[in-house]
Amino acid sequence: MAIKQLTAEQVATMSRVEKDRYWLENVYRKGMPQLTLRAAVTGFFLGGILSLTNLYVGAKTGWTLGVGITSVILAFAMFKALTQVGFRDMTILESNCMQSVATAAGYMTGPLVSGIAAYMMIENRLLPFWQVFFLQVVLSVLGVLVAFPMKRRFINDEQQPFPEGQACGVVLDTLYTAEANVGLFKAKALAITAGSAGLLKFITGESLMRLVQVKALGLKKFWYLPESIDEIAYRWLVTPRITGVPIDQLGLSLSLDMAMFGAGGLMGIRAATSMFLGMLLNYVLIAPIMIAAGEIPPVPTKVDFFYCVSHPEALQGVDFFYCVSHPEALQGVIYSARQILTRWSLWWGVTIMVVASLVALFAKPKMILSAFDGLRRKKPGAVVEDDPVAHIELPLSWSLIGVPIVGLIGVWMIHDWFGVAWGYGLLAIPLIIALTMIAANSTALTGITPTGSLSKIPQFLFGSMNPQHPATNLMPALMCTEVASNASNLLMDIKPGYMLGANPRQQAAGHLIGIVAGTLASTPLFYLLFLSGYTDGGNVQEVMVTKEFGFPSALQWKGVSELVQAVFAGGGSAIPSSAVYAVMIAAVAGLAFEGLRIGTKNRFPISAIGLGLGVVLPPDSTLAMFAGAAFFWWMRRRHAQRTGTLAHRLFIETHEPICAGLIAGAALIGIADVLVKVFVFGK
Repeated sequence: MAIKQLTAEQVATMSRVEKDRYWLENVYRKGMPQLTLRAAVTGFFLGGILSLTNLYVGAKTGWTLGVGITSVILAFAMFKALTQVGFRDMTILESNCMQSVATAAGYMTGPLVSGIAAYMMIENRLLPFWQVFFLQVVLSVLGVLVAFPMKRRFINDEQQPFPEGQACGVVLDTLYTAEANVGLFKAKALAITAGSAGLLKFITGESLMRLVQVKALGLKKFWYLPESIDEIAYRWLVTPRITGVPIDQLGLSLSLDMAMFGAGGLMGIRAATSMFLGMLLNYVLIAPIMIAAGEIPPVPTKVDFFYCVSHPEALQGVDFFYCVSHPEALQGVIYSARQILTRWSLWWGVTIMVVASLVALFAKPKMILSAFDGLRRKKPGAVVEDDPVAHIELPLSWSLIGVPIVGLIGVWMIHDWFGVAWGYGLLAIPLIIALTMIAANSTALTGITPTGSLSKIPQFLFGSMNPQHPATNLMPALMCTEVASNASNLLMDIKPGYMLGANPRQQAAGHLIGIVAGTLASTPLFYLLFLSGYTDGGNVQEVMVTKEFGFPSALQWKGVSELVQAVFAGGGSAIPSSAVYAVMIAAVAGLAFEGLRIGTKNRFPISAIGLGLGVVLPPDSTLAMFAGAAFFWWMRRRHAQRTGTLAHRLFIETHEPICAGLIAGAALIGIADVLVKVFVFGK
């Protein structure tokens, strides 16, 4: 069934009241079950599981992935299967409400892999679990209260597209029409790819394979497939070098990480290529030159027998025979991609992204100004007293009362827990509204929420006021960014409900359920996965940032915070002199590349933000994402015109579910491997 919607002319000429009346009479499905117990429970558990995959991917890549379409397809397939044993199928509005719950849960991982993690790194202390939990809940609830007044303008009145939400609405409509077999095919493809990726991750999981072979089967030794497929070659053959540094120490490794492969498929070839170029520029060219010049010093570390064989130059004055007979005493001097990043490359990588993000944001003043148009003008014919949907919309009074109250709770939290002065916290409240308007306008038009760009504004603003106190730029910025992001993503979730005739109040309730589900699932796992190895007096950053989990977003927040201190408090001595020049060059490059992209109307092939991400992300993750993007790009080129073939159905029509399956399968088994490592083997 075609979704009923207004024409462009009707959107331009009709008043909001007329549009609301049309929607109420022609689209709204009064009486159809929506926020039922089974929809809420399904969304709660499905969202909790998907939030875990988002946490895994976020710790690796720095961003979170939308889970709306994935949750819709999974729930649809599950209930279709249950109908075979007598269960009643979900209605289309139940599925929509379920995806709203699941999507809200999925987005709850953002602060954990960005501002909160950055604060722990800078202060070198763990935040209590309960503080992180309640801070996330309060900021997300504030996002709901801020979003719903904007819903009346962006969705009801202006009928903005919200592309990802619109796509979810179309998928739902397709699943519940005669083309439901399309959904079942996609669900099967998702399940098969998830199972395959999970099996591969299981075989490469050292702890899981050890659990099965040693604990379960009683074997004395165990085998697992190294995830870095060139690791075996490095052990037995001569390792290639760049300016004398073995390439595995530079992080240049080919990985079998299917989660990153799938993420690259969703990302697209243009962004992945820019990241690939940034990785090559930093880890193949600049970092080796800086190492040769002595600007990036090595660090002593324990090395094993195989490393001794393939890297004898790392053993200072220790010969091979001593290596064989005294493996417990081996102390090598090596480099690592993480060390290269945190000691030198982070500065220019963050700078090029900050400059490019701000240029992109402020290069469109009309979009920013248009975000506030609805606050100062009324369209002809709008009658305030006549509100045909008042009985189902979230009352404006809830936001007018709730935003100040919940906002003050948030301000108290960052004052009492992080030492942020009351004045700075209170100043964040109006800034939240302004940034949310900008973020929502961008999400409405492009489907992209500029969270990274917006976070820099409050960080620099509050950092300039109190540069000596890192929490002053981190926590108010986290408040502003999280509320703006949550509100914008909520509007994205509301869009399919509006298209299909859902009750807005029930969608709001579903979003609140999702907030609780995502926080309950992701917050404990955050501590178990990334902080279980921390002991008093240890280094939080060294525990969190590992070869497997690079926390690029948190390092960006930390880098901006340190940059703010260097600029406004004279803390530049912490930055190596060579890195200062790199920062200046990166700033000019970010301005030039982003200017070229804007000037050529997005035809310029290189993204400055992508280049910076290629620096900040672990090189093996970048390589895996580039491989995924290149694979799906090539499949699209080969099969785009071959409609009706299996290849077209798989790689064109089912592209997103396949990528989602790869991510979910690899991420969930990867999480299991880490948990076994922590709780079974105590490492």
